[in-house]
Amino acid sequence: MTDPNSYVPPKVWTWTQPNGGAFASINRPIAGATHEKELPIGRHPLQLYSLGTPNGVKVSILLEELLALGHSGAEYDAWLIDIRKGDQFGSGFVEINPNSKIPALLDRSGAEPIRVFESGSILLYLAEKFEAFLPRTLTARTQALNWLFWQMGSAPYLGGGFGHFYAYAPTKIEYAIDRFAMEVKRELDVLDRHFAENEYLAGNEYTIADIAVFPWYGGLVKGWSYGAAEFLSVSEYKHVQRWADLIYSRPAVKRGRMVNRLTGEPFEQLRERHDASDFDTNTQDKLIGAT
Repeated sequence: MTDPNSYVPPKVWTWTQPNGGAFASINRPIAGATHEKELPIGRHPLQLYSLGTPNGVKVSILLEELLALGHSGAEYDAWLIDIRKGDQFGSGFVEINPNSKIPALLDRSGAEPIRVFESGSILLYLAEKFEAFLPRTLTARTQALNWLFWQMGSAPYLGGGFGHFYAYAPTKIEYAIDRFAMEVKRELDVLDRHFAENEYLAGNEYTIADIAVFPWYGGLVKGWSYGAAEFLSVSEYKHVQRWADLIYSRPAVKRGRMVNRLTGEPFEQLRERHDASDFDTNTQDKLIGAT
């Protein structure tokens, strides 16, 4: 591995070899499918292709919340896309999301299937489709969308920035970790100041903004992300902690976090979801009692 202190960028960058990082086997500088693979199709109107990452569980949480409200049209099949195995580069997945990132959604409820990709776009699509978890007044709706897009712009500093260099990079680079740790703590301070005066992101109403932000920043302050809770002193952010506990107390959030998950305790994982009965009674009881 090249000494980071002696590296001089070449005049023209070329892709010569994997960089040794945690995702080196799947990272590449070109788009498109690497292999032919059709996606499975279940019996429900909505087909979700995902993985239980912070981006992935945004959608399964919203779908479980919609079902809890009685929206039967939100029934869905959730198929596992294992990104470490390169499933996102299969031809069927690329047809739905040419960017080869999870999650991706196929809505087959109408005359023509609608493909939806990018987690924020999927949340907005579903909220508008079912007229739920998105305020109707202009002011409140705008606030929800402000925070939804805040998350889309901020989380790369947490995940691809701090998370990568702190937890996954083959070499610990002090400058990179310091740079992104500083930014993540600034983002936590933004949230903490907001939650000092607001119950939820859009004020007093639980919305898709909370569903988008919780898996990233709620997960961080609850100690689920990168083993970095102590390093980032997340206990300082009391108001974010309060909000995260409030969101996590929702049964639909607990169910949504299980879907397409490959980590954690066995009772916390549901590799695929095709029916509400997949969450058996014993598992739900454990989840509802979890802290």
